[in-house]
Amino acid sequence: MSNFIFGTLSEEKLRLMHFQAQRRGIQHGRMLNPLDPAPGDPVAVEALTDESIDATHCAVYYTTDGSTPEGDRLHVHCGSLVLMERVETVWDIFSWSFCTRWRAILPPQPSGTTVRYRIGAWREGDPQRFADDPNPQRTIEQAASAFWKQQPLPTDFPGDPRGQVFAYQVDRLTTPAWAWEAVIYHIFVDRFSPGGGRGWLQTDDLNGFCGGTLAGVEERLDYIAALGANCIWLSPFWVAPSHHGYDVTDYFNVDPRLGGNAAMHSLVRKAHDRGIRVLFDLVCNHISNEHPIFLEAKHDPASPYREWFIFNDSKHGYVTYFDVASMPKVNLVNPGARKWMIDLALHWLVDYGADGYRLDHAQGPDATFWGDFRAACRAARPDCLLFGEVIEPPDFVRTFQGRLDGCLDFITAQAIRQNHAHGQDSAQHIRAITEAQARYFDPDFVRPVFFDNHDMDRFLYLAGGDKRALLRAAEVLFSLPQPPIIYYGTEVGLSQRRSVSGSGSGLHECRTPMLWGEAQDTALLGAFREMIQQRRSAPPAR
Repeated sequence: MSNFIFGTLSEEKLRLMHFQAQRRGIQHGRMLNPLDPAPGDPVAVEALTDESIDATHCAVYYTTDGSTPEGDRLHVHCGSLVLMERVETVWDIFSWSFCTRWRAILPPQPSGTTVRYRIGAWREGDPQRFADDPNPQRTIEQAASAFWKQQPLPTDFPGDPRGQVFAYQVDRLTTPAWAWEAVIYHIFVDRFSPGGGRGWLQTDDLNGFCGGTLAGVEERLDYIAALGANCIWLSPFWVAPSHHGYDVTDYFNVDPRLGGNAAMHSLVRKAHDRGIRVLFDLVCNHISNEHPIFLEAKHDPASPYREWFIFNDSKHGYVTYFDVASMPKVNLVNPGARKWMIDLALHWLVDYGADGYRLDHAQGPDATFWGDFRAACRAARPDCLLFGEVIEPPDFVRTFQGRLDGCLDFITAQAIRQNHAHGQDSAQHIRAITEAQARYFDPDFVRPVFFDNHDMDRFLYLAGGDKRALLRAAEVLFSLPQPPIIYYGTEVGLSQRRSVSGSGSGLHECRTPMLWGEAQDTALLGAFREMIQQRRSAPPAR
């Protein structure tokens, strides 16, 4: 498939491996009904076991006091137990085996309760296995990392003898009303505007620094307001060694090259004065290997931060984000690491007035993290918006209901790009996808839509510079009921030199510095302004 969107399931062999992992051992995959329980709702919990377990019993161990549920077969060490009933036995052609579906009903809980649970299955005389074992997400991340590096794919699925602790929150939280009226402008800070009358530091090495600043963003707020955007999404601005900032070394300070903390205070204040909300791009899954906390943990086995990461006997010596040595994964199962990450999120919401977060690689943290994160953020800022980057299929994305307000809509982005940049699909296909998703997802689960971003080829590059195709794609984007996102520069004809997937290139190829002045296509800009004005004056029904 031409220019398939970046993600772990970009190839059929990877999708097959993921599907096979979902049918091995014991799997729960957050099969809950309802996914987002309200106070007083009983909750159906399901699991699937295969012949390797040949289980005669399956149980849910759960707690409601914040503790970790523990149990060994019918013996409960912490919490309560509900036995699961065998619902059906089915034949699975891909695993070429029988699978058994189990179900239990957990009792209703009052508002504010966090239910933590673990699912175990066993046969008399055999050890207990816990869901999800193997872990399909870990399986596909390892396989995708090998595939992208042109290495052999794994031949087995990584096991996890302790399985996972899952969780759900019982509450009445809903997506903030303002999100449905948002038109979001996505700014890559280093590439948007230097500010202060300065020019770019350089524009040849897109993997280096180009000189954009927060002051530059502030100076262009009138431009953003005139475009019609009423929300900006800023790329990571914390101290980091890279131009992109997704490898943070200090989460409590704005990088001095971008203007420092005072510049952020000023930008948020001036944006709010214009009725423009500000979203920050937060990375919870991993940090930089130059972060002082990681360096102490790496070099001192007795450090209190040692358990904030997962050290092992791999080639790097620790678990990373997609095998990238400079991005060690944070072990957010650890209470200290979890509290640190949530506290810093609250700091920027409360002390700086952020209106919410786009959450990078949201499928990375453990299955209990986002519910706690959302509850804490909403307690501090009841109207903050929290949506995740989950580059996975809709069945997995839907499991974030109740944990986040929503997730980015990569499926619709793929359809728009294929139809209008490649001409592979029909407009009817886009309509069918959007209507199916409307039926599939809860109406309150927000799915911001887009057709290019900082990790994929720009639409105009894909379309061979055809601005008529770009306008047709924009018409589709602004006609959809979900909040639209404009990647900076798309509205004035910004493109790129090479594909992000071409030989010797990288993701930075689509992060070209913004066009200003006479370099902008003013006719294209006028068309975007008109479409946005029409959308805001008559929002699509949802």
